[in-house]
Amino acid sequence: MTDAALSFVHRFEPATKAGASPLLLLHGTGGDENDLIPLGGMIAPGAALLSPRGKVLEGGMPRFFRRLREGVFDEDDVRARAAELAAFIAEARTVYGLAAPVAVGFSNGANIAAALLLTQPDVLAGAVLLRAMVPLAVPPAADLAGRRILLLSGAMDPIVPEDNAARLAGQLRAAGAALDHRTLPVGHGLSQADLTLARQWIEGPAHAVA
Repeated sequence: MTDAALSFVHRFEPATKAGASPLLLLHGTGGDENDLIPLGGMIAPGAALLSPRGKVLEGGMPRFFRRLREGVFDEDDVRARAAELAAFIAEARTVYGLAAPVAVGFSNGANIAAALLLTQPDVLAGAVLLRAMVPLAVPPAADLAGRRILLLSGAMDPIVPEDNAARLAGQLRAAGAALDHRTLPVGHGLSQADLTLARQWIEGPAHAVA
């Protein structure tokens, strides 16, 4: 169902399977609240799905925060938008009776998920970051001790340089996250390998935060 009553326009699909961690689905540039619903259903069948639409428009395309140009982010806006998204997650958890969600973000959505982890570390139970890059050059000290995170990068990604993805991995590990970083022989788009690895990761050990 689509519901605009909370602070973000979003879509919510209730769980049909007991005990499954809810997913927070975060679309890429130009996507919306419907984009990743099929992905969520494939990698976590039966899980509750919460999918907000980014509030920033770039040439009419929704995003989760502003950028100055390709690969260069407005870091003040990143911080403000991460706090705004954290407040929405708290609202949605109350309204829908959800545990802390596992974020599944693609591209811009993965970047805001990484920003959430680094600036609002208690909000997410874990994250699957698909083609993420560093959202904050110097992130605040965060405690992600034991938090499970899967970072899937593309070896031929024209948008996310390999050293940038490695730097993000370093930031997450420095915060104590239990990070699994894989670089796949693909570009920026998603592949079947992404779906398989994400599903296997979600089906793995219980997440650190309930």
